[in-house]
Formats: sequence, C-alpha cells, structure tokens
Amino acid sequence: MNGEVSAQQAKKIVSMLTDGRAIENVNAPLALRLIPLAEELGDLELIERLLDHAEKVSVDELESGWVAFEQLKIVDSSQDKFVELAANSEKLENGESLAAAVLHHIGLMCLSHEHYDDCKVFITRSMRIREKSSDNSGLVYSLAVLEACDKRQNNLDSALVHGTRRLELLTNSDDLEGQMEALSDLAHTQASLGTFDAAIDLYTQSLELSNDLEDVSGQFVARWGLADLCEIQSDYRAAMIHLSDCLHSFIAFGLQPPVQIRERLEALTNLENPESN
Repeated sequence: MNGEVSAQQAKKIVSMLTDGRAIENVNAPLALRLIPLAEELGDLELIERLLDHAEKVSVDELESGWVAFEQLKIVDSSQDKFVELAANSEKLENGESLAAAVLHHIGLMCLSHEHYDDCKVFITRSMRIREKSSDNSGLVYSLAVLEACDKRQNNLDSALVHGTRRLELLTNSDDLEGQMEALSDLAHTQASLGTFDAAIDLYTQSLELSNDLEDVSGQFVARWGLADLCEIQSDYRAAMIHLSDCLHSFIAFGLQPPVQIRERLEALTNLENPESN
C-alpha cells in the first residue's frame, strides 16, 4: 500500500492544478498524468477537460500522439484504431515509447478477448521496441502478459522461461513488490508442472517478501498457494496452518478476510476430523 494516493489526496492534487485558470499552466504530459487521478475520483467531466486541454497545448506530433492514445482508451475504440496509431507512432521521431505502449495495449485487448496468439504477436512487437531502448520496466510488463498467455494455453515450459526472465529483470532493478508477484506466478507454473519442491521454495520466497513489505494481498496469494501444495500432498494440517496465518494477517491489518479462507478452513477441518460430521 506504500506510495498509493488516497482519494482525498488525489482530489486535493487535481483541484490545486486544475481549478479556475490554474489549468493554463499545465502542459500536455502533466495533464495526461492527472487523468488516472481523475479516474480514481470518477470525475468524467474533469477527464474530458484534461484531454481537451492536453490536445490544445500539445507542442509536437509526439505529444499529440500520447493524447490520441488516451482519447482512444477513454472511448473504448476498436482495435483497428489502435493499430493505426501504433503504425503512425513508429514513424515519429522518438516515438518508440508511444508505439510500444500502444502495441502493448492492443495485446491486452486481445488477451481480454482470449485471442492469445494475436496477443502474443502484438506483445512481442512491443517487446522488440522496448529491448532496443533498454526499457526494462516495459519489458517486465510484456513478459508478464506473455507468461499469462502461455499459462492459459497450457504452454507451461514457455511460461516458465518468460516468468524467469521477468523475475531476473525485477531482481536487477530491486523492485521488491514486483519480485513478490513474479515469484508467486512462477511458483504457480512450477506447481502446474508438478515440480512441487520448486513451487514451495518460490512461494516461500514470495511470502517472505510480502511479510517484509507488509503486503497482505501478497501474503494471501503465497499462503493460498502453499496450502494448495500441502493439500496435494495430503498434509491437511499444514494447509490449515497456512490458511490460519493468512486469516490472522487480514485481521491484524484491520481488513475483512476473504470468505474463501474461512470456507476452506472449515472444509479442511472436516477432512481432518471426519468423525465430527
């Protein structure tokens, strides 16, 4: 949760920069960065105002391209419109980042429609651009999508390759939160391949990071995965311990635990004590 902006903070920031004539001092890149905050606030009128302002103050074709990208996303345009924008962006001076971002977005659109092969085509094109510009953060996102595609197509060996490279990039950049997520994803792949010892090791590493980060969602994912592996090995008591620890983490943070935890604990209790049924 570190680094997140609360709704109250977001409203204060946006108001300070956009109220009255203050918006006249906002350039196009800043206007575009304010849009996610406006979306958090659910202020559709402000989103339109920011887009209109960004379009008006764009200083070159590249800035206009970024504005067009946001406009297409806001109105949920067709894939063809994004493909056209990506092609035009590649022709612009210093347009590589924009082209890569648009191609990545097209890949996500394909993924949402379960068009996995098309998704991989666009994500791979985005990756090639990002590799040339050494955009490691962008490469991490691309690899995560490729990993997800391969998992859904049951190409687990390929998913393992993409996930391992993703983890290496995150480790080199000291992105602990990213490492936590990548470790759990890799653990799930290893478990699906039947390499349970490797999966347990990866989930354990992810859990240790989530504990250090006090990330209750990360703890939930790792402990749920470890409980799965314990159940597979018929170690129901160990599975119950992982789930109980997960439950207590939510309570310690003052959060409502997911109902699935209590339901699963009850089911495991019945397995442990069948005579009580």
